[in-house]
Amino acid sequence: MNQATGVIFCIAYILGLLSTGVSWGRYGILALGIAIAVVMPKLLLKYTRNFLKTTKKRRSRTKENALEEPLEMREELSLLSMLPRAKWVWAVAGLVAFLASVYFAVRSPQPAMNDISKLIPVGGNTQEVAVTVRGRLASTPRLTRSGRSQFWLDTDVVSQINGSEGGVVVNRPVSGKLYVTVPILQATGLYADNTIAVVGSLYKPQPPSNPGAFDFQAYLAREGAFAGIKGRQIDWKRENAIADVNRLNSNTAAFWESTGMQPSPIQAMRMRIVRSQLSQLNILEGSLIAAIALGKQAVDLPYNIRDSFVQAGLAHAIAASGTQVSMVLGLVLALTRRLSKQLQFGFGVGALFLLVGLTGFEASICRAALMGFGTLFALLLSREVKPLGLLLIAATVLLLVNPLWIWDLGFQLSFLATLGLVVTVPPLMAKLDWMPPAIASIVVVPIAASVWVLPLLLYVFSVISPYSILVNIIAAPLLWILSIGGMVSALAGLIFPPAGSMLAQLLDYPAKGLIAIAQYFSQLPGNSVAVGEVSVFQLIALYSLICWVWLGRSKKEEGRGKREEGSSATDCVTDVTDGRKAEKRGKREERKGKNQGKGRGKQGKSRVFALRISAAWILPLALVAGIGIIVLPAWHVQSSLFQVTLLATSGEPVLVIQDRGKVALINSGDENTVRFTVLPFLQQQGVNSVNFAIATHGHLGLSGGWGKLLERLPIETFYDNKAPKQIHRGSDREFITAVESRQGVYFPLETNGRVNLGSAQLQLVNAEMPVVELLAGDRTWLLLGEMTPEAQKKLAATGTLKPAQVLWWSGTTLTAELLGAVGPQVAIASADEIDPETAALLHQSKTQIFWTGRDGALQWTPAGGFKTTLESEENQTSFL
Repeated sequence: MNQATGVIFCIAYILGLLSTGVSWGRYGILALGIAIAVVMPKLLLKYTRNFLKTTKKRRSRTKENALEEPLEMREELSLLSMLPRAKWVWAVAGLVAFLASVYFAVRSPQPAMNDISKLIPVGGNTQEVAVTVRGRLASTPRLTRSGRSQFWLDTDVVSQINGSEGGVVVNRPVSGKLYVTVPILQATGLYADNTIAVVGSLYKPQPPSNPGAFDFQAYLAREGAFAGIKGRQIDWKRENAIADVNRLNSNTAAFWESTGMQPSPIQAMRMRIVRSQLSQLNILEGSLIAAIALGKQAVDLPYNIRDSFVQAGLAHAIAASGTQVSMVLGLVLALTRRLSKQLQFGFGVGALFLLVGLTGFEASICRAALMGFGTLFALLLSREVKPLGLLLIAATVLLLVNPLWIWDLGFQLSFLATLGLVVTVPPLMAKLDWMPPAIASIVVVPIAASVWVLPLLLYVFSVISPYSILVNIIAAPLLWILSIGGMVSALAGLIFPPAGSMLAQLLDYPAKGLIAIAQYFSQLPGNSVAVGEVSVFQLIALYSLICWVWLGRSKKEEGRGKREEGSSATDCVTDVTDGRKAEKRGKREERKGKNQGKGRGKQGKSRVFALRISAAWILPLALVAGIGIIVLPAWHVQSSLFQVTLLATSGEPVLVIQDRGKVALINSGDENTVRFTVLPFLQQQGVNSVNFAIATHGHLGLSGGWGKLLERLPIETFYDNKAPKQIHRGSDREFITAVESRQGVYFPLETNGRVNLGSAQLQLVNAEMPVVELLAGDRTWLLLGEMTPEAQKKLAATGTLKPAQVLWWSGTTLTAELLGAVGPQVAIASADEIDPETAALLHQSKTQIFWTGRDGALQWTPAGGFKTTLESEENQTSFL
């Protein structure tokens, strides 16, 4: 099997794993493999025949003509001529792709018969399942945004179940993985591989109830978990004593396993390094240096710093990647340069294993370590390293070990960024050969990596960071200082902690400078631009353009090199045959004159010129096409869409109106609602500014979610319900200043005054309740706040309520008098449950009922009516 066949098989395996992204992908990739096995050999045979004909014609020319022919008329080995022509190769490639999809399905986690998730009743209230679960920690505890500790637990026994039936089960064997959160003090002193018992409430993760929201259920499934537990208490002393006895009896303790309350040796080494780097620095700077040296898995980097780095496009700086691997290998090879190649190989492999253990077995660091191993192996055999082939082998090997990594975002970004560095950096460096190499690399590396990861980031996050390349260029010197200094201080801290602390202290100002750069650019207006939802077809089109530019420019550079080589050879020959030079020139001019007489010389000249022009225009055309692929569909959707979305929120109800490019937002919720619900939805919809914002419940100064929203999106016009009996804890002046600083306008919302929201209109009927009437499309919507039954009867008696097709309320009790006055056709509750008596009244009046706890977010369009985010048995769509 030659190299081309091996490359085809590796690519087929990767494509087979990618085909699992669609339900029919397994059989589609098999059919594609069969079609290619039939068609490809015929195409290659036809190409070979044409190639041989052209070659025969070229060789029939005189020797002197062959010496002076341009590149376009010279023989060269093309990509197609390297492909195998045997049918069995392409048939086996199709079979490999099919088997890869089957292998993915076999390795995909599925709950076992005794999986702990089976204890949760289907459709029941999962919070009522109180359990005491024993198991072993599968990860080091981490801090969540809510201030709780989180870790993974490999379950063993459920010692107690207090379910809805009131039964108690003791020491029931279970299996499976649990997502555990506990109070931070309960997890203090815990390490991976400790055996513990967790007391808490089991729950099953639910699919996202809002468009664009994080899919927690899919995340747990990728990690092999199908349930979580909200822990209240941890019992670990007795369980670890039992575990210690078991280990002593079985003698199975390993280098990475902890014993009792003590961490494992590899965990102790990691803690030793982190503590030495943090001892003489502030928590922000020390955590950043530790994260750059060992990755963010080794230390709890504060979330505000992490968010700043992500928004500024510097997320790669705090993740374990190839930078650490290259520095470690460079240091090891430099220290062992006087030793034999075998010893260099041994020390290098040992350093790679240690680095992977310290940083955690992440996809990106495993990729870099595997490529580093390949480099060491090539050094041992005195062979030349081919980075592109080494990258393909690393991807195939890792996906053979864990095929689920094919859908891991870190794995995808790591390989795409490395591919960009391998294939894009050399031509860009050649273009900037007039600059010093060190400076040119600072400019080239961010561009090369960003180009290849940008389509994937657009597909996943629907957001682009305009400043990311500029930020990476500015921050590159500081990143290099912190990376080198962090690795050196980590090594020193591992050997002698005070030395590591002294070296880390020298990095204080570079760390402060990097943090300042990230925070400054993350707060600039327009630091993130939403482009809307990107489809798979757009993703494929963007990467097709990138590959077109890569292959086209590579062929052009190769052609230029061959032309120069051919020109040099011709010069040598003409120097040797200087006596025949005049004679040859005369013959050439004579032939040229004949060709011009026949009209051929002009055609040949124009053909060569056209090829050069097309190569020069590849990059500009690709840029224009790429922008059009993203911008034109988003513009078309925005300019024609009229949609009303009621988001599923746990507190204040939130509604978004998209009216042909204009966006109105009614209420924002708290900060968590804005961060995890409102902003992801607006980003998915390609919204970069809010034209109208209405606070029907009062914004309470900057204490609500409006302040968080203003950090990311400007608000053009803000209408505030300043109810006379509402007590504001915050200052309105501060909020008004924040709105006006983003070129916005602030207005109080007047009772019974109409506000134009594009083609929609809003009227505040009652400021205290509140009661809001909304005219959107051809439907009248009525928003009711929290009201007692007496207040509802009084409001209905006043006659101020007008009939409305859609009633939107909090799910609490509604009186018959109010329902009779409104007469809704559709009732929507922003709640997990609806009052039973109210539901009965609505059913009697044949009113269609939705509630966000069951149906998730609801979207209404004039043509399609109501559509739910979550599927339910009663309501899936409405044709109102």
